[in-house]
Amino acid sequence: MAASRIWTEIDFAAEGKQVGYLHLPYSVTRSAYGTLAMPVAVVKNGAGPTVFMMSGNHGDEYEGQVTLTKLIRRLDPDDIAGRVIFLPMANFPAAQAGLRVSPLDDGNLNRSFPGDPDAGPTAQIAHYIDTVLLTLADVWLDLHSGGASLDYVPFASIHVSGDADLDARALAALKAFGSPISMIWSFFDDPRLATGSAHKHKLIYLGSELGGTGSVNPAGVKICDEGVIRALTHFGVLTNTEKFAVPAAPQIRLTELAGRDYYVYAPDAGLFEPYCVLGEEVKNGQIAGALHFNDDPARAPVEVPFRHDGMLICKRHFGRCERGDCLAHLATDYRG
Repeated sequence: MAASRIWTEIDFAAEGKQVGYLHLPYSVTRSAYGTLAMPVAVVKNGAGPTVFMMSGNHGDEYEGQVTLTKLIRRLDPDDIAGRVIFLPMANFPAAQAGLRVSPLDDGNLNRSFPGDPDAGPTAQIAHYIDTVLLTLADVWLDLHSGGASLDYVPFASIHVSGDADLDARALAALKAFGSPISMIWSFFDDPRLATGSAHKHKLIYLGSELGGTGSVNPAGVKICDEGVIRALTHFGVLTNTEKFAVPAAPQIRLTELAGRDYYVYAPDAGLFEPYCVLGEEVKNGQIAGALHFNDDPARAPVEVPFRHDGMLICKRHFGRCERGDCLAHLATDYRG
């Protein structure tokens, strides 16, 4: 496969602090020799681990973008030992537009790994992350939220890799991050996710779902602000803990998503009336809500059940839905 065509004036090996752009060549009518200029920053001070922090994997997920934008301004080389690389608007066209997917190619970055340097912009971004940035990193923080269509109880998360040592180190990092609710994704069946690239490179991968609805959740931002500082401290990168003082990590509730039956899907198109609220404990067979057919008001609504016991950790934000839309999913306490 060809090398990435994305270039940058940033020198990732240089000492100090640099803020600049990754340039993805993008020739269009209004700009024949133009590039998509995607913000990137690096802070380096001597030897030590490299932590790669990314947000905007989906462009309508904002809490992580807020946290990383603030941290880029605050973090100085004297604060660390090692290196921190920031990519705050990873799918830049999507983040600019406030959309989950890129308006240029309808690309979902988190379904595009390991990418392709000869394909559209989203695949090129995935390829650059996979072949350049991940080769520099020891740890990857990929900060997500629910975006416009979903609302989440905020949490940080890891994905099971099957490598016992890597999973143990990831779990220790998750506990250090200190999100009061924390999740282990033990069921996820799409190899195009960022986690697939992380595990291929043997990187500790920390994810999150920090809110949603296309807004900025203050509780999610607080969890993220404090969690990334604890994570940098845990990995031995942040040395100036007085400047970045945060509370000690709380005792976390460790949960998991362990199967497809944790999800609830719309059996038809309609207007969904939820019967439960985020954080509520529900039972298998309990009714999640009803689909109403307001264009055919004589038609009886369809009730949609949960298929597992658990906590309602995610629900659909939009009222209107199509057949196959995810309406909710659950989490259960992790049993190891």
